Amino acid sequence: MRTTRRLASTAAIAALVGLPLAAGPASADGHELTGQLTQLNDSGASGTAWAQVDGDQVHIKVDTQGLLAGSPHAQHIHIGGQGTCPTDDMAGEDGILSTMEGAPAYGGVKVSLTQEPGKTDAGAALDVANFPTGATNSYERTITVGDDLAQQIANGDGVVVVHGIDADGSGKYDGDAKSSLDESLPLEATAPAACGELAPAQMAMPQGGVETGGTSTAGFEYAGALALGGLALGLGGAGFAANRLRTNR
Repeated sequence: MRTTRRLASTAAIAALVGLPLAAGPASADGHELTGQLTQLNDSGASGTAWAQVDGDQVHIKVDTQGLLAGSPHAQHIHIGGQGTCPTDDMAGEDGILSTMEGAPAYGGVKVSLTQEPGKTDAGAALDVANFPTGATNSYERTITVGDDLAQQIANGDGVVVVHGIDADGSGKYDGDAKSSLDESLPLEATAPAACGELAPAQMAMPQGGVETGGTSTAGFEYAGALALGGLALGLGGAGFAANRLRTNR
């Protein structure tokens, strides 16, 4: 696990320089984490995620840029798999990394990063009406997740993934390739665009108001069908991914 490797490295450094090693936290209170989002599928997208965990509350902020303009972008905290971001060389023969091809790395959806008043559980994984829309977004929300999930995030097991690419440069989600989550959807609509692993914070969460973007579905022709794939995305994990890889094209 990524967390185990990080703790082992911390212990080794502390021993090397003669510093005392602090005991691990007994709860998730006060943990701050950050993650740099880098592009997948040559999307050109990038960003930064910040999270603060207090009890069963996760305050999260995600700033993204370089996404497809005028289209909604599903975004989540994934947990499971290897707890890491995938690489584009995990893609199949079509050259596009699908959500399910990436799932062995980042696991399944645990928190849906929707805007108010959208639900935030795995079942809202493709709640298109409540995800940020546009090329540049600044999202911020405090979400109640439950004690166990809060602890997993505080431990550094969460991976932030933003979905939605424009592989053919058409300016909208389209193409003959179908999503591994729902064959009524184009692959572009759910393919991951950017990914970042949440880890203990190296910088403080920015303060101040945010603009969370609109909820227009302009440039996207499959809004109704997209919601039908939410359950499949929420179930995404290494084992489920292996069973679905055959259907992603």
